[in-house]
Order: sequence, then structure tokens, then C-alpha cells
Amino acid sequence: MAIVRDSSLMCGRIIGKNPCLELKNRVIGRPIFAPGFCCNAGKLKGKIGIGVRAAVQVGVEKSEGLIDLKGLRGVLGFDVVSEGELREKGFLGMRKTKLVCTIGPACCSLEDLEKLALGGMNVARLNMCHNGREWHRDVIRKIKRLNEDKGFCVSVMIDTEGSQIHVVDHGSPSSVKAEDGSIWLFTTQKFEGSRPFTVQANYEGFSEGIEVGDELVIDGGMAGFEVIEKIGGDLRCKCTDPGLFLPRAKLSFWRDGKLVRRKHELPTLSTKDWADIEFGVSEGIDFIAMSFVNDSDSVKHLKNYLSSKSSKPIRVLAKIESLESLQKLKEIVEASDGIMVARGDLGVEIPLEQIPTVQEVIINVCRQLNKPVIVASQLLESMVEYPTPTRAEVADVSEAIRQYADALMLSGESAIGLYGQKALSVLRMTSSRIETWGREESQQSLLHQHQLGVSLPDRIAEEICNSAAEMANKLGVDAIFVYTKHGHMASLLSRNRPNPPIFAFTDNDSTRKALNLQWGVIPLLVYLSDDVEANISKTIDLIKRTGMLKQGDAVLVVSDVTPTLATPMAFQSFQVKTIA
Repeated sequence: MAIVRDSSLMCGRIIGKNPCLELKNRVIGRPIFAPGFCCNAGKLKGKIGIGVRAAVQVGVEKSEGLIDLKGLRGVLGFDVVSEGELREKGFLGMRKTKLVCTIGPACCSLEDLEKLALGGMNVARLNMCHNGREWHRDVIRKIKRLNEDKGFCVSVMIDTEGSQIHVVDHGSPSSVKAEDGSIWLFTTQKFEGSRPFTVQANYEGFSEGIEVGDELVIDGGMAGFEVIEKIGGDLRCKCTDPGLFLPRAKLSFWRDGKLVRRKHELPTLSTKDWADIEFGVSEGIDFIAMSFVNDSDSVKHLKNYLSSKSSKPIRVLAKIESLESLQKLKEIVEASDGIMVARGDLGVEIPLEQIPTVQEVIINVCRQLNKPVIVASQLLESMVEYPTPTRAEVADVSEAIRQYADALMLSGESAIGLYGQKALSVLRMTSSRIETWGREESQQSLLHQHQLGVSLPDRIAEEICNSAAEMANKLGVDAIFVYTKHGHMASLLSRNRPNPPIFAFTDNDSTRKALNLQWGVIPLLVYLSDDVEANISKTIDLIKRTGMLKQGDAVLVVSDVTPTLATPMAFQSFQVKTIA
């Protein structure tokens, strides 16, 4: 690779007194402008134009040696886990698949949360089906304290309960065993605590349209019952498939091998859901996972609500867990900020043998539309009770990684399981191994590019990131650095699943937390000035001082700049820099 020390190879350099009109010193290519953006800036003197510069720059950054700087982590915004992984494994050894842990009674202490964070937890999920708001508030504040005091970067997600029709509760704080032949009463009667062989349904009409002989299935097959008697709105059932019965479980009814579908005019978000969302906004959460989404309207409604209520962006993830959501998949993905593949509930709605194919389709659609996707439910279900997973579970996890899911999620394994930290370790080790194997065997999945951008600048940004990712792989650079205000360029790079890790430098903490779900992205919170070259030089110099960049390392740098008086054109560029 030819290296020029004066960094003079530049595409479309734009210089001039009037940035909207005058173009000089073009070397390669041509500058491109978004029409209609040359305007008076009110009180600001002069004109501010918006344009796009496609740049390829190759240069050498001189190393100034190692300097032991106390507090450098705070300046760089490195979280302790990413920094430790980088020092131990190097750039290419860093894990790219993100890990989500559901927090429950088994892991809610400050000590356990710290162990999960050290084990690689990127996002902590709080299921609003369980526990009260005070419990959730305590967990959220513990996570924030760990982020502030211990240098972690763990995002917080709440998961709404959704329609009450699907939920039943036996009243016990932990799982109970449903034995073969035991008789249970499913009732709408309200009572405190638990009663032997009695299950409380949250929705009074839960038994409407149900007949004697129908099959009642708990949590997609965790346990099964046969309806033997209807008593008013209650059901007396006999256990036919013994198994674990979790608190606040979800039920479904089957008849003659088919799901019993009933029409209930219930909103996607219940009154309790809205109260939980208000609570989440007040606590400064980062994500909301929305249950039982059947169309894009409910997602748009929630996003509009959040934009008016929250001072910081809160991303909305739609959970795909019904046949209706599959039928409207593309519009739901487009409307949302990300997707969760809730395979447990989805497996109730469609034949089991279709789950692997449907999972892959959802992941591909999310990559095409540049939305992060979480594969969830029953990844390591056996580890709720046992210290090692089944080999089939590890193969299932490996397949999700090979399909380039952005994130994997633990549910009961971490929330109520006996071996939550071990389960997280299995996900971490499997992710690292499969990612390494895929890179070594050149198994990278090429994305059939679906054009996202509508405006010319957006299309150019998209093409720059596509080209940058391809160049990074072909040149074998050690890392990709991207400087971004809102995370868009980082997500476009992640969409291409490049081999090197993507270090995303941003001065927006909300953007940093959102990028925690993006495949291969290590978000870093740093101060960014309006001077692109100053930002690049500063961050490279800081990382060099830690010893994590060494002589001969090559980084590909991608940046976008918003228009200001100092930089009156909005440029998007990429460069290759080699440490000398």
C-alpha cells in the first residue's frame, strides 16, 4: 500500500470564500451538494452550506511513545470491559456480538450486576411483567452507579408487559413444578400470595371461546394442560405435559393441533404499560422493548409520545412474537429502532420447524433496513437449572451468531437461573469463537445492498460506509474509527459486518448507549470539536498513549461533520492512517 506522509491524496477538497459556489484544488472526483441548503443563517453572518465530500486519504501518524496517563480512560470514554478485551486479545480478537441479560431476583444485587457487567453484559433488560417499580428503580440506579463509579457502559432496557390476556400467575416468587396428572384451577378470582394448584389469570375474558378438551400450553411448551371442566369463567385443567411453571407465565390454547385464535379488542399498550413507560422515562432508560406489536402504528405512536416526553432519545424495539407481526414485518422494522426476535412466543404462533428460517429472515430484513436485531428466548434454557448447556443449545447460539444477529439475550437463565454468570460466559466464548472462525474461513455474509438513503447526502453516506467496510477488509486494517454525533455512520458501518472492530467516537451519551446494541461497535464518549482533523489526531494520540495502538497498526477513519461557521460544509469522508 502506498503511503504518503503529507496526506495530500484527497478526493473532492472544497475550499472557497463562498462555500456554496467556489470550488478549488480538486484532485480526484467532484464535490456534491445537497440542493437548497445555501441560505441565510439569521443572526450568524455569512452563509452556511451543506455538502458532501467523499475523501480517501492515506497518511502516517507518528507515535510519540507510551505515556502512563492517570484518568486516560475517562478522557477516551473507554469502558473497562472493552479496554480489557482490547489489551488481552488485540483489535481483531474483540467480541462483536452484543449480549443482553434479563435482570431478576437471581442477579439484582450490586455485586451480581458488577459480575455480569465484567462478564460482557452490554444491555440490562428489565421485564416489567415481574417485580414492582421500586425494585426496578433500585436496579436501574445500581447499574448507573456501576457505570459512573466502575467505568462500565451498560445500557438499560425495559420490556413492556403487553396485553394482559396472555398472562397467568401462580403467585409464587419462583418457578413451581407442574407434575403429570395434577389438577389445577385457572381462575380470574383475585387473591394475594399463592394457593396450591391455583393459577390467577390477569384478564377476565381469558377463557372465552375455550372448550373442554382444549389444550392449555404454558410459555410455548414449558408445561401443558388439558381443559377438563369449565366453571363460569374459570377452567379446571389436568397436567398432561409436566414441566416448569414460571411466575407470570404466558398461556395459549390449542384445539386439534391448531392455535385457538380469538378476537380481543385490546390495545398493544395497556394502562400499566403506559405507567411503566412514564417510569422508564423518569429514570432515564435507553431502550423500550414493546410487546405484542402487530403493526407499525403502535410503534409510531409510542415514538411520538417519547419524543414529546423525554429530554433524551429513547429507542423503541418491536418484539416479533406473533403471526400478525410476521405478516407486517417490513413496516414494523422500518418504524422501529430495532427488533427483538421473541422466539418463545413466536414458536406458539407458527410451527416449530419454521422458527430457524423465520429467525434468519428477520435478521436479514433488519440488516437490509439498518436496524439492530436481538435473538431472544430459550438460548440456554437448560442453564436455568444446570451448570452446563446442552450441545444443541450451543449449536443454536452459534447459528444466530453466524446469521450476524446484533445481539443475543438471556432471559430466565440470568433472571432466575442458578448459573446466570456461567450462561453469560457461554454466550461470550461462543460468540468470540464463531466470529473468529468466520473471519479465518472467510465466511463473511455479503449483504445484498438495499438502498436506504433518499436524499443525495444520505445515499453518499451509505456508499461511503459500504466502501469503507469493504476497503477495511481488503486492506486488513486493525480497526475502524468513526466520528459521529447521532450514530448513523456507525450503524451503516456495522450493517456491513466488517472484520475490524468499529470504534465510534461521540460526544452524546444517548448515542453511546444506543450503539451498545450495534454489532461490532465499541462506543466511546469523548468531546468532539468542529475540527475533524483535530478530533482524529486527538483520539489517535490518546489511544497511542495507552499502548493499544502500536507502530505499524493501520486504522480506517470515517467521519461526518455537521455544518458550522468553522466548517461551513457538511463533509463525510474516510481515510487510512498508519502508525509510524
